[in-house]
Amino acid sequence: MLSFIGQFLTLNEVAVLAMFLTFIWMLFRGIPVAMALVGVSLVFVLIAEFFLDPFRSSFRDIIEFDRTGISYQRLQALSGRLFGNIVKNPVLVALPMFIFMGLMLDQSGVAQRMMHAMQKLFRGLKGGLSLTVMLIGIILAASTGVIGASVTLLGVMALPAMMQQNYSKPIATGTIASAGTLGILIPPSIMLVIMSDQLAISLGDLFMGALFPGLILGALYIVFIVVYGLINPKAMPAPERTEDVGWAEVKEVLLAVVPPMLLILLVLGSIFAGFATPTEASGLGAMGATLLALANKRLNLKVLRDVSRSTLNTSGYIVGIFLAANFFAFVLRRYGGDEIVQNMVLSAFDDPYMTVAFILFIVFLLGFLLDWIEITIIIMPLMLPIILALDLAVPGFDQVRDPSVVWFAILVAVTLQTSFLTPPVGFALFYLKGVCPPGVTLGHIYKGIIPFVLLQLTGLLIVFYYPALTTWLPSVAYGN
Repeated sequence: MLSFIGQFLTLNEVAVLAMFLTFIWMLFRGIPVAMALVGVSLVFVLIAEFFLDPFRSSFRDIIEFDRTGISYQRLQALSGRLFGNIVKNPVLVALPMFIFMGLMLDQSGVAQRMMHAMQKLFRGLKGGLSLTVMLIGIILAASTGVIGASVTLLGVMALPAMMQQNYSKPIATGTIASAGTLGILIPPSIMLVIMSDQLAISLGDLFMGALFPGLILGALYIVFIVVYGLINPKAMPAPERTEDVGWAEVKEVLLAVVPPMLLILLVLGSIFAGFATPTEASGLGAMGATLLALANKRLNLKVLRDVSRSTLNTSGYIVGIFLAANFFAFVLRRYGGDEIVQNMVLSAFDDPYMTVAFILFIVFLLGFLLDWIEITIIIMPLMLPIILALDLAVPGFDQVRDPSVVWFAILVAVTLQTSFLTPPVGFALFYLKGVCPPGVTLGHIYKGIIPFVLLQLTGLLIVFYYPALTTWLPSVAYGN
């Protein structure tokens, strides 16, 4: 069998392919991501030492053997170097602060107040509840960025009301799941923080570059809801009896929306105006969310403890994957994996834009199998040299360093939106299923997300054909 495979693949290519397949197999076996990455890396270090003579010299500086067994001194030095490089990175300081900000905002009662006010404002419209959910999802996306919390919160608040108003189960669940995932794209986004580190580009550039694509995606959702409500009113019926909407309802909505909008202005406005770095703005956001919880009388020691503990758990989970993925990438490079992947992708097409489209197609397919964190941390560093090698005519705004990389990062971010909604590992689907009332099945949820995945791909095409959507705002900010 090995000799048959060897007729088509080199030893390097077989080893690299085996590393990726082993990693995916371990994930499907239920092994945690970080442990799977480290386990695969250690196994292939040992394979190189004992079975693959051509690679033995490549791994001498990682681990050494003697008659008494294994000496781990070099391996410990490697882990210390990886750990130090990650912990000392100032960009990643923003990560726990943005997580804390999102979790605290969910505890502040702001979303519940907005839901109550907007329900009154849109109660007479067909699809009014869906429109309410989408608008709140956009506001939460620009102020939290924590997908699990947003999807769960919207599901708990809106889904029972939708079922009571006889909404179609697929359209109700699809609206909630898609609205909750906007936070991974609209800044401040945890994913963009990680991409900034992996691609070595400005986090401010990414935040500004993602703003228009995120709003375009939200606008596509809203247009779909309005049009679908007109075409199929039975799927999103208006209540039979409604009272006239007056200035009192408008005032209530404004009072509910202003506090989170001020928080968004505090965080994103301070970054875009150049008053604060993204790391500093994350601290302002965490403090602002805490003050909102205090103003709404939702802040107490239990809330503070729970939010801090959840922030620690989430941050530790992500940093653990960071460390493991860096070790995995280090071993992969010793097998020549980075060169193999780059040569394979670059040789696929002569047109550089087709090469970018091919990479996005790979990311889309990986979204069915892997979480966005693994894709971002493992795949993005492998793709960076490819993008830099391509002659991409991204609009030449001189104020933005590496505009092609910023454009590519936002394209990947839009593509990874689909990973939350595509089975079998679409986490938004399982977050929502966990809070669904009886009678709402995974089948309803799967059916409901289909049009929104198509809208996400439509948004991806718009950003692909109009790169200036991602580079214009950073250029204006720096130009001023």
